[in-house]
Amino acid sequence: MLTRKQHELLLYIDRRLNETGISPSFEEMKEALDLKSKSGVHRLISALVERGFIRRLPNRARALEVLKIPEADKGAAKAPVMPPRPANDDVLDIPLHGRIAAGTPIEALQGTDTLPVPAALLGPGEHYALEVAGDSMVELGILDGDYALIRKTDVARDGEIVVALVNEEEATLKTLRREGQMIRLDPANRLYDPQRYRPEQVRIQGRLAGLLRRY
Repeated sequence: MLTRKQHELLLYIDRRLNETGISPSFEEMKEALDLKSKSGVHRLISALVERGFIRRLPNRARALEVLKIPEADKGAAKAPVMPPRPANDDVLDIPLHGRIAAGTPIEALQGTDTLPVPAALLGPGEHYALEVAGDSMVELGILDGDYALIRKTDVARDGEIVVALVNEEEATLKTLRREGQMIRLDPANRLYDPQRYRPEQVRIQGRLAGLLRRY
């Protein structure tokens, strides 16, 4: 059982990693939890590490990885949070490259369509969109028919949701893990098994930056 502050800090770190891919600083954590000193943050992090909720990544300053969150918070904590669109918000048309599997890998189609996206939802860098097909990422709030907003990059950290091109022919949306000498692509659905590949079989084509859902 976590204390209230431990619970708040765990969800805050998890949300920031999903939104930015970077762990928050101790100063940011102190302010977010309204603590009086950074020593309080250190104690909370140590407690979360001891209980197996997070781990410190070696040889990297400020690098934390969330290993698990309480069951009751999974959907709310992991699903990217999209702010409401202001009336005067700029809209960008980003390339829409077909459908990507959130289950068994399928070909990521290259298309000429575009998707209008509020600029506020996109950070720096070049982006494209893919329509999600399948249900293997539902436990992270990524549903069939959603539009995944992808920031182009060829590198990713453990625990990030990526577009992975497998054997130069099939692409899939999964959580990236490094497991010894292998690359593991994890689904977020208990009905699916992780997929394991040699590093040369997998090429990162982007990192999940957000989701759009039409109702």
